[in-house]
Amino acid sequence: MSFVSRIRRQTDYNTYPPSIPIVIDNGASYFRIGWAGETEPRVVFRNIVQRPRHKATGETVTVVGDLDPGLMKYFDCTRSGPRSPFDSNVVYQFEIMEYILDFAFDRLGANGSRIDHPILITECACNPVQSRSKMAELLFETYGVPAVAFGVDAAFSYKYNQLHGICKEDGIVLCPGFTTTHAIPFVDGEPVYKGSCRTNIGGYHVTDYLKQLLSLKYPFHSSRFTWEKAEDLKLEHCYIAPDYASEVRLFQEGTKEAEEKTRYWQLPWIPPPTEVPPSEEEIARKAAIREKQGQRLREMAEAKKLSKINEMESELSSLRFLVKQLDQVDEDDIPTFLSDTGYASRQELESTILKVTQSLRKARGEPMNEPSEGEENTDSLNNEKYPLMNIPDDMLTPEQLKDKKRQMFLKSTTEGRLRARQKRNEEELEKERRNQLEEERRRENPEFYLEEMRAQYKEVLERVEQKKRLKTNGSSNGNNKSGGVGRGERLSAAQRERMRLLTTAAFDRGKGEDTFGAKDEDWQLYKLMSKDNDDDDEQPDSDEAELARLTSRLQEIDPTFVQKVEGESLTSGEVPPRVRQLTEEDYKIVIGIERFRCPEILFHPNLVGIEQVGLDEMAGASIRRLPHEETELIEERLTSSILMTGGCSLLPGMKERLECGIRMIRPCGSPIVVVRAMDPVLDAWRGASAFAAKLNFLSNAFTKMDYEEKGEDWLRKYQIRYNNL
Repeated sequence: MSFVSRIRRQTDYNTYPPSIPIVIDNGASYFRIGWAGETEPRVVFRNIVQRPRHKATGETVTVVGDLDPGLMKYFDCTRSGPRSPFDSNVVYQFEIMEYILDFAFDRLGANGSRIDHPILITECACNPVQSRSKMAELLFETYGVPAVAFGVDAAFSYKYNQLHGICKEDGIVLCPGFTTTHAIPFVDGEPVYKGSCRTNIGGYHVTDYLKQLLSLKYPFHSSRFTWEKAEDLKLEHCYIAPDYASEVRLFQEGTKEAEEKTRYWQLPWIPPPTEVPPSEEEIARKAAIREKQGQRLREMAEAKKLSKINEMESELSSLRFLVKQLDQVDEDDIPTFLSDTGYASRQELESTILKVTQSLRKARGEPMNEPSEGEENTDSLNNEKYPLMNIPDDMLTPEQLKDKKRQMFLKSTTEGRLRARQKRNEEELEKERRNQLEEERRRENPEFYLEEMRAQYKEVLERVEQKKRLKTNGSSNGNNKSGGVGRGERLSAAQRERMRLLTTAAFDRGKGEDTFGAKDEDWQLYKLMSKDNDDDDEQPDSDEAELARLTSRLQEIDPTFVQKVEGESLTSGEVPPRVRQLTEEDYKIVIGIERFRCPEILFHPNLVGIEQVGLDEMAGASIRRLPHEETELIEERLTSSILMTGGCSLLPGMKERLECGIRMIRPCGSPIVVVRAMDPVLDAWRGASAFAAKLNFLSNAFTKMDYEEKGEDWLRKYQIRYNNL
């Protein structure tokens, strides 16, 4: 608030003498405050308090009323929602109420902690004495007000409309408010609270019901259906159906009239970019680019390979030259020569030559088993490395026999590693050769190659899934109707043989003396029955490896390929499910039956689980609660002046539906007149303002001294006289 506006408000506040009361309409939805005798309240705001946290400093601030949308980027409101001082329609959170009164008095222009004006504040019908006592204590102790008066908002609205000739002296006021609905009969201009009744249904429940229905109908737009937006939709589109069942049937049949009553709310929607399939020229251009890039990569790989071969040939030549120099060196100078070259022995030098030779063969693509230049003396090298291998055992000492066994073990281990390495090299060469052949086939006929790969993938996938089905748990009693298999079909050949041997051994054991293990054949049988001897479980699955290879290949060459997820079954020609793109129709919110279904809970609260009477039955219940001697005389006068007030009275069709419902519960021919207040929202405050402007207002108020002397028992019976209005 700017400095100029604050000075102006303080000036306005100071122009009113202390005898002018302040009028407060403390509603569960909105808080209204102003001066007595005026027709409009000075300050109106939502009766809520929020405590958001500043995003930069982390400081918590108190915000009364609606938060300015422009401040949302500075505050974090996710951890603290709006809080109301009301429980239903009764004030019980007086700490929050104090925040609201501070804000209201500040906006009214009060510049001190003391309020020198009497206060008239509204409350609900039959307000509990604890709430009334706490409110009086708050006003007296915190703000130091000289006098306080309490009045019912619905009664003020009725008396204000009676003053303008809208309703009569005897009648009933029906007030569907924010969280509750009240019915109060008036006799001789005064409310009879013994005949009043209340239901726990109001405009809040209508808005919340509409929000829930739209969120369930459009779950992907649930974040857009805020409570404030649902409130706007309710005020703009909802109406009361004259006959709920007929209106529902109208929408179920989908008639033209139902179409005319349907409303549409178009959310912002941006169409997704359309994917235009590439032309043949574009496909050919991209293929040429890919071919050019592939050729460049192949040339780079070939150049790198030639460079590596040249390096290895140069290294091999230097190593052979080093061996020739070693042959010309004297025996005594060999250790010194080898230490200068970085080798510990001649065997290490020859082993290095052998490794470089094998690496050179692999780089050239030569078979590893074919001899090449420099490998003719391999046997001689082995003889020098393992000198005891070819000597008979009877010519060796015990120490030499141990050395011979160690040399035999080292030789077999080395040869095994060489064979395994040679096998891996051969497999890699074979894999590379097969990849080159497949690439040539793909270049010759890409479409035929792709179809062939898809067929192979499908065939291998079926085999793998069949094996997995055989391993799953199925029925074993022969009554399998779900396509499962028995245990005998799930076991492999080795597992079935092991089960047979175990069964036979157990059968033979029970015939007589247990002699299992006495013969060598028994231990052979034990090996066969051992689980560790199950070769079928240990050998790798070639089909799964082939499936992984085909999957990887199809992902490279087919951009539309979708790998099959485990647990799915795709039949031939079936397209895998894809996520549907949201269209413009998905962003069009259709509000049809919700327009009258949500307000219908005012007449049938059981639609939302509240087992109470509706708005039309409340008038009959209010009449029945009056004393019998009075009811027989004035019930016709009461039904001839029924006033609707409160925010929900603004819904179209409320008057006609309420009149029809009351006519059904009244005797035939009874006069029934239902009227709506001039302004159902502000008439309560205007009636209180007119009442507080009377000269005898202070006779209906009480001071702090009266409150302390008379106590809560007197406050429970306290009631103002509305005939003074």
